[in-house]
Amino acid sequence: MPYDKLSELPDGVKDNLPKHAQEIYKEAFNNAWDQYKDPKDRKGDASREEVSHRVAWSAVKQKYEKNSNGNWIEK
Repeated sequence: MPYDKLSELPDGVKDNLPKHAQEIYKEAFNNAWDQYKDPKDRKGDASREEVSHRVAWSAVKQKYEKNSNGNWIEK
């Protein structure tokens, strides 16, 4: 289900990503939710939600990476 606010994001996102990365995640998730609503647009048996989370994490990883302390920082 799409997210309206950052506070609705999964704990693993809220508790680990900086605010800007959370915004990227939310927007990417919501866009993927719309884009992959039809099962034929998804690979394999992945659910709409599963695909949307994968897309969102991929979008975050384009701008952010984990440092040696395990914290997400901007590239």
